[in-house]
Amino acid sequence: MRDLRNRPGLLTGRLSTKDSSLTFALYALSLLGALVISGALVAATGGSAPDVLSALLDGSVRSPGAWGLTLTTAAPLLLVAIGTIVATRAGLVNIGQEGQVLIGAAFAAYAAVRLGGPGWVVVTGALLFGAVGGGAWAGIAAGLRAWRNVPEVLTTLLLTFIAFPLVTFGLSQAALIADRDTTRQNQLNTGEIIPGTALLPDVHLFGNAIDSGFLVAIGLSAVLAYLISRTLLGTRVDMLGYNPRAAQRFGVAAGPLSAAVLIGSGATAGVAGAVLLTGGAAGDRLVFGFSGNFGWDGLLVALLARNRILVALPVALIFAMLRTGSSFLAATGVDRKVTEVVQALLVLALLIPPAVLFIRDRRRALRSSNQKTPATAPEAT
Repeated sequence: MRDLRNRPGLLTGRLSTKDSSLTFALYALSLLGALVISGALVAATGGSAPDVLSALLDGSVRSPGAWGLTLTTAAPLLLVAIGTIVATRAGLVNIGQEGQVLIGAAFAAYAAVRLGGPGWVVVTGALLFGAVGGGAWAGIAAGLRAWRNVPEVLTTLLLTFIAFPLVTFGLSQAALIADRDTTRQNQLNTGEIIPGTALLPDVHLFGNAIDSGFLVAIGLSAVLAYLISRTLLGTRVDMLGYNPRAAQRFGVAAGPLSAAVLIGSGATAGVAGAVLLTGGAAGDRLVFGFSGNFGWDGLLVALLARNRILVALPVALIFAMLRTGSSFLAATGVDRKVTEVVQALLVLALLIPPAVLFIRDRRRALRSSNQKTPATAPEAT
């Protein structure tokens, strides 16, 4: 642990002025390059880059009610990201968020239409059921990792492809989550419409309706940020991520803690699915493909936030702006799929600086170790 703490910026996150300037310059150049390439691609497809940018801003911020929808859309992205960040800090690789979101939404759908009582009871129950569903789905991977040493990077991904047919089967069974009203149009292979009492309330601010799921995401982010940075539990999670063997020597129960963190990561993704269902970001009933890549995008948000929960918020807002703003691109003559290209370029741009800094630090470390290696003494004759 002494060596870890002596490495500048590793545990404290603080860098020298020179390193900070270099990092800022790398990020600025990378983002500028991504934007230039994006503009060139838009021009190559017959569009105008300024018009596309204006349309994205209109759809995400400037039009009436737009930024409220953007915040609503950012909520599930942020929930997925913070769970992923905690798992990554513990040395785990959870890439099954899409399936965990879908299973969480299915559990929430079951609770939302079958629980009785006041609205707040039903909404709370739906969120809790979503957490249980996502956590249980990730728990399968945690169990396989603990009992059979199966890498979670494989099981979480493969479980995603099981989640889709499983939910499709549930949507065909009235005893599970299928629509039980046979008189309703488009009733086959869909869930029941979520009643108004089971929907998350909106917060109205300056003419915008913001789903209260955004407040749930902010609150949970603040709690996890505090636990990770200010508590013994957070220290143990970081120790487990840096060196599992050293963590065990310091009394950290690696197996149980890893399982708990992986299940918790799935639970936050499950809550994201419940927020999608009971909020205003993805419709009012469960259908096939309901998760809508929110799990994958949340994983990218966590990746770009570089294991910092508070940084995940602005990144989630950028991704949400691309989602909501893309609906205004039709007027520019550019396909809305261009936002996915822009998103991919931004991801690549933000991955370049860490790679460059890692290569630089690696070369410095190798050079330093070579200089400290004593010369071999000549053999006595």
